[in-house]
Amino acid sequence: MATWFDESRLDDAAVLEAADDRFRALAESGARVRLAAGDAAEAIADAVARAEGLARPRAVIAAGPDSRLLRAVLEPWCPVPFVAWPGPALPGWAGSLDLVVVLAPDGADTGTASAVAEAVRRGCQVVVACPPSSLVADHAAGRWSAILPTTTRDQLATAVVVLEYLEQVTLGPRADAEQVAEALDAVAIACSPHRDLAVNPAKMLAIALADTNPVVWGGSVLAARAARRVAESIRRASGRTALAGDAEHLLPVIEATRTRDVFDDPFAEGAGELRPMLLVLDDGAEDPVVREHRGRLQAAAAGRGVRVETVTAEAPTEVARYASLLLSGTYAAEYLRLGLVED
Repeated sequence: MATWFDESRLDDAAVLEAADDRFRALAESGARVRLAAGDAAEAIADAVARAEGLARPRAVIAAGPDSRLLRAVLEPWCPVPFVAWPGPALPGWAGSLDLVVVLAPDGADTGTASAVAEAVRRGCQVVVACPPSSLVADHAAGRWSAILPTTTRDQLATAVVVLEYLEQVTLGPRADAEQVAEALDAVAIACSPHRDLAVNPAKMLAIALADTNPVVWGGSVLAARAARRVAESIRRASGRTALAGDAEHLLPVIEATRTRDVFDDPFAEGAGELRPMLLVLDDGAEDPVVREHRGRLQAAAAGRGVRVETVTAEAPTEVARYASLLLSGTYAAEYLRLGLVED
């Protein structure tokens, strides 16, 4: 059964109303960040006060499956060695000199609970952001443990809570929950279902994605993380191939694309195959390597007639720019889901 994209559905009030739950969840992203930061503020202050009497940790270990986001934020900045350990255990060398931080948005993951329990047993300093009545919280009880209570079950909001703590103990960059929330609110306003197609960047991007297999690239560490999450959202929304990776991984895909010929028969066999589209997530990073990689990708795309779309973020902090790029791409994926219909 063939699938095609009906862009009129993106401004159809009845269709949008049927998808209200999904768009409402996206629009509330900023509110969840504010709620999580507010709920954990007192616990963060207590944990910071306790940390003032302790020596700087030998290393910071981010444990659990959500540790990769912390790695993307902290690796370029953390003044002590940093390790992301997504498995259900800890590195063999982890001990009482180290800080273990854990994101557990729903608090029910048994592997994360196991890692937390092991950290407590080894005498590590432990900081866990999770629901206060949860499996992970039960395993976090200990002399050197601090639980930062969260109830939103939102990964980004939970990460911001931990980053607020790490900023205050000088182990992480400025996070500023309010600026992250404001960046998310700005995207929600710009990409609202109630904004017409002509002035809605997410709807326009969904139309560009409609007849392509996108390759998604972000230059900085955080933009690359956002690219992987956006590609995942596109795959989930459309069932199509969507790749994300470093420039050297995406260049062969673009360079192998057949050059478009204006004289091609649109009804010939294979003429309807989906072509790649380069989606660039630009968080303003001006590192020379980032510029060079972006230039190579764009030059290859131009040489093969591959369409290029760019999503930009101009928020004041790195985490806020990451949040902006991620939410913009997720909105576009939801509009893509909305417009795809089976013939």
